[in-house]
Amino acid sequence: MTEPTQTPQATDPKFGFNTYAERLNGRAAMIGFLLAVVIEFVTGQGLLAWLGLINVA
Repeated sequence: MTEPTQTPQATDPKFGFNTYAERLNGRAAMIGFLLAVVIEFVTGQGLLAWLGLINVA
């Protein structure tokens, strides 16, 4: 099988799944998880209890 001689000059899409959006989403998820762990460590409660969504007796 032969390889093409030219590569397309496509630009990254502005919306949707692209490398920048996925990298930003991953970083935001890591920061959110770290903040949840810090809140649990500092308050001694789970995140849902700290937010007042569940009652812990």
